[in-house]
Amino acid sequence: KTDFPPLPSSLRPMSAVRTLKGALAPARNALPRAVATSGARYAGRWTTEKVPMGPADPILGLNDAYNKDTFEKKMNLGVGAYRDDNGKPYLLPSVKEAEKRIVESGWNGVQQKEYAGITGIKEFCDASVKFAYGADSPALKENRLISAQVLSGTGGGRIAFEFYARFLGKGVPVYMPDPTWANHLPMAKDAGLSLQTYRYYDKNTYGLDFTGMCEDIKAAKDGSIFMLHACAHNPTGVDPTIEQWKEISALLKKKNHIVFLDMAYQGFASGDADKDAAALRMLVADGHDVMLAQSFAKNFGLYGERVGCLSMVGSTTEEAQRLLSQLKILIRPMYSNPPIHGARIVATVLDDPVLNKQWYAECKGMADRIIEMRTALKDGLAKEGSTRNWDHVVDQIGMFCFSGMTPEQVEKLKTEYHIYMTKNGRISMAGITTKNVGYLAHAMHAVTK
Repeated sequence: KTDFPPLPSSLRPMSAVRTLKGALAPARNALPRAVATSGARYAGRWTTEKVPMGPADPILGLNDAYNKDTFEKKMNLGVGAYRDDNGKPYLLPSVKEAEKRIVESGWNGVQQKEYAGITGIKEFCDASVKFAYGADSPALKENRLISAQVLSGTGGGRIAFEFYARFLGKGVPVYMPDPTWANHLPMAKDAGLSLQTYRYYDKNTYGLDFTGMCEDIKAAKDGSIFMLHACAHNPTGVDPTIEQWKEISALLKKKNHIVFLDMAYQGFASGDADKDAAALRMLVADGHDVMLAQSFAKNFGLYGERVGCLSMVGSTTEEAQRLLSQLKILIRPMYSNPPIHGARIVATVLDDPVLNKQWYAECKGMADRIIEMRTALKDGLAKEGSTRNWDHVVDQIGMFCFSGMTPEQVEKLKTEYHIYMTKNGRISMAGITTKNVGYLAHAMHAVTK
């Protein structure tokens, strides 16, 4: 076919027409069938055999169902984001003030949106490690501690696992608590590590399976990677005591295991940032060359800013600098350099004595509200007449409560009471308020009695 108008039939010799048809036929036949019909699209390259439909994210699926629900008393207890007692997002006043200063005065007195370096904003990294390890940390004073700004806890974890895969080898076992935050698993798997678990949660006591955990640490091959939650374990809310941490540290060291810590709730867990960092600081003091992923989503309310820090402890200054050089090489082709706004906010709050003190009070206020809701839920269940032991509701810590409810009971909560949570029975305590805790207690008792 051409764009030229057709010749009159008297001027079109049949031989020429046949020749033209013969010349075009091979080219026409070589095209995909879909193109032969005017307006049809090119035949799809990404067939379902090559690219199957991926499963929906369970948390996002819960959100969609909740948003479509028109029931007046509906509750969303699936999302891990803090809410105030009116069920609304909470912007910390210290964060708001820091942001105001940055917008009005710029960063270091200059209005600019320039790139950060590969490892991000130096003031943020310095403040982050001081916040986590303590200002008096020997590793910090001896320049054996290196850090890089990363894309919150997920970004830090992914880079950590990529580092281990590159320098320890693909297929090296990484042991994670059973259960753990669901995103930990694909982060390590996609880096090429071998996923293993160690016993952590005791379904019978709703607490820590300390004996099982210690046995699995002993049984693991020497030099394995052990991923630990520094505080406010997600999803169970179950943490070892400091005495148990001491035994865990000794076992890890005896087996020469490599320690990776995820710390997403410092300050938010107990309301005391130093207390929440006690396990990390003890492990460093015991001589572990830890790697730490920090997130400032929960404790600063900066969920969408993706603010995190990845740090490593070296045995010497020279070793630490080699580690930093390799982190840069990993980061550069991933995302080149991190976003600046949220990190500037955190650095401003942590470095300003007045804002720092204000933030500590605000963070404690968030933690205290969660603790109060735990007590209110337990009391409400007793008031409803429940004879089950709900002590674990108040014994656990942090944003989540591992309720012990079965998937069937969770489904019943959703279909009959319009209460949404993950199938494993994890309750986001931030979604509970003084206005709805009674309704939740009534529904939980109804499905568990």
